Amino acid sequence: MKMKVTVMFLLVVSKISAQEADTVRIRSMEKLKSNVKIESLLPRIHSRNPFSVLPYDERTNTYSSKFNEAYLFNMHWKGRKRNNNIFNAPYSKFIIPATLIAYGVTSQFDRSDDYEIRDEVIKNGIGAYTIDDYSQFAPAVAVYGLDLTGIKARHNFRDRTIIMATSHLILGGIVQTMKNSIPVERPDGSNYKSFPSGHTATAFVGAHILFKEYKDTSPWIGVAGYAVATGTGLLRVTNKKHWLSDVSAGAGTGILSAELGYLLLPVIHKAFGTGKRGKSSSLAIAPTIGLNNYGLGLAYTF
Repeated sequence: MKMKVTVMFLLVVSKISAQEADTVRIRSMEKLKSNVKIESLLPRIHSRNPFSVLPYDERTNTYSSKFNEAYLFNMHWKGRKRNNNIFNAPYSKFIIPATLIAYGVTSQFDRSDDYEIRDEVIKNGIGAYTIDDYSQFAPAVAVYGLDLTGIKARHNFRDRTIIMATSHLILGGIVQTMKNSIPVERPDGSNYKSFPSGHTATAFVGAHILFKEYKDTSPWIGVAGYAVATGTGLLRVTNKKHWLSDVSAGAGTGILSAELGYLLLPVIHKAFGTGKRGKSSSLAIAPTIGLNNYGLGLAYTF
């Protein structure tokens, strides 16, 4: 008889404890749902159940009773997918190239810096080095060369080639338009197509693509590319082929062209069907480099 009473007492106690635990869970959820801050802070977390992202304790089978605004905020932004395209690109990408181009353009109204640097070059007898004719292509070559050595780039070969080709096409259009519309005599007096520096622009478009493709692996790869591009620009000044303002505008134009090349990549995929879903057609673009010229090769299959 004593054993039956003991068992019965244990059953009643366990039942009461279970009911109390359920009551605590229900009150915790009601407390969370009654908190207006959750819905006002993150109304778009979940259209039907904004509490579905709260921390869940599997041990007790309950949601956390502690309200954490920071957790909800982080979960909200973590779940959102950024739609990067040409229309909503952050303007911060264009601050540096716009500043460089602006300096080059405004310097045409006050050439004191250009003349001072040219006089220093002549005074110190700095000789001419033709390595800049080749160093302008070094960053672009590294974009492909590093991938062949096992260092993986951000994009595959096809997408890198599309970006490279698009950037160079944009670069060529901008540089030639500026050379023909803003006649500036070269420091050596050879012609009036000094502004901007095409060699510097070519070097910086390759350096910026190199940086964007391998920055996740090592930022020093991009730093090396920028160093080569900067050296190319300085050689154009010491070779008396360009002014400092020409080099500045060329560097800005190169970076700007590379950014536009990346922004246009999804547009090109959609237009030519070269994306992941595009199986009916394909586009291949590759740069061609010769002794006295360089250009682009294109093959389109449909």
